[in-house]
Amino acid sequence: MLGRLFRMTTHRMTHRSPKPLADPNRPVERAVTAALVLGVLAGLGWIAGMIYTVAGWSF
Repeated sequence: MLGRLFRMTTHRMTHRSPKPLADPNRPVERAVTAALVLGVLAGLGWIAGMIYTVAGWSF
């Protein structure tokens, strides 16, 4: 029983074809990348706005 189980698991591990790399043109990945870029830009804008506001208080 264990010998058969061992052969089954090692056969799957040694003869498994490599997974293809994700296609960068897939719409889900483009949407996630766009959302991350927009999030970073929004964060930078927020930080710049806070610096501008605090700098305005000191003058």
